[in-house]
Amino acid sequence: QVQLVESGGGSVQPGGSLRLSCVASRTIFSINAMCWYRQAPGKQREAVAEITSGGTTYYADSVKGRFTISRDIAKNTVYLQMNSLKPEDTAVYYCNVRTTRDTNWGQGTQVTVSS
Repeated sequence: QVQLVESGGGSVQPGGSLRLSCVASRTIFSINAMCWYRQAPGKQREAVAEITSGGTTYYADSVKGRFTISRDIAKNTVYLQMNSLKPEDTAVYYCNVRTTRDTNWGQGTQVTVSS
């Protein structure tokens, strides 16, 4: 089982930016997609952004134009650049990697947007 470790979370004021990183413990083969999810208190976990093996990206409507997902295959890393952050972006953000065989989750990193 591959381990995914997120970093880059923290507290920021509205309008600020953060960059999340997710590093895999080893090279992952047969990837279908690398994704970011988030879960706010009292809410269900929701998909935020996805990048497929072919490099196509998808975003939740609530983050389009503000968040950008990218990856560095050589570093086994996926990133989430978050700009123009809003209080409603406050959540625990999770990295997710889907392969042809399984799905892997990170432990999550807290993002808090507050003045």
